[in-house]
Amino acid sequence: MYFLLYKLLPLQHLPVKPICMIGLVLIVAFSSCKKDDATPGTPNYEDGVSTVVYDLAGDTTTTVGGENAQPFKTFYYSLKTSAVFRDTTDLDPKSLSWDLAFTGVYNSIIYPNNGIAASSPGYGGEGKAAIVYYDAAYEDVVLAPDNDYFTNNSLSFIGWDGYPQPYNTGWYFYEINTHIATPIKNRTFVVRTAEGKYAKLEIINIYKGNPAVVTDLNWPTPYFTFRYYVQEDGSRNLYTPPATY
Repeated sequence: MYFLLYKLLPLQHLPVKPICMIGLVLIVAFSSCKKDDATPGTPNYEDGVSTVVYDLAGDTTTTVGGENAQPFKTFYYSLKTSAVFRDTTDLDPKSLSWDLAFTGVYNSIIYPNNGIAASSPGYGGEGKAAIVYYDAAYEDVVLAPDNDYFTNNSLSFIGWDGYPQPYNTGWYFYEINTHIATPIKNRTFVVRTAEGKYAKLEIINIYKGNPAVVTDLNWPTPYFTFRYYVQEDGSRNLYTPPATY
């Protein structure tokens, strides 16, 4: 399934590793994956404390190209409550009710709820959310950085890795020749939530059924599989026990 990557605003750069920037107009294709029940040979992401989301549907009715092409509808996600908001009539984007906005083509561009970032859907509100990243396995990220690190290294949004500049970092690779998006393994994002608490996030798949390999351009998408852990006591401790793989 092909899609057009609409204009997006640039990101900032992270010191630990380069951060993602996205912009311009491109043609991309995604498929979808899901994992309701672990099957032999597939990873188990359950560790007893993290929230694991399987096949969260994005805007699955919008198409790219053709006479009826239109922008994909943004949806908002709360790391605190797991609530999904699909219509701004149910949500004030300037509120603290959400942490991540899934925007753009196939909802593949993710913004934090940050009230002072002009590119954020939460601009003008009270949101304190920010995102940094580490090239490390989810269970190996055990401590969030301090606020100074977030201030100096936050990225405005995360999406396609290596675009538009080679040093830009995102959550998936996109293959121009095959038009397949592949989530990056062992890339973990640390999120400061809209309320100022700390969380870690791994985006596992955008294809329905969470397939290990996607070769069919018509595979249903966007259906997000991801996991995260929020430290509710306000500390920077992000330890989670290893899942059984």
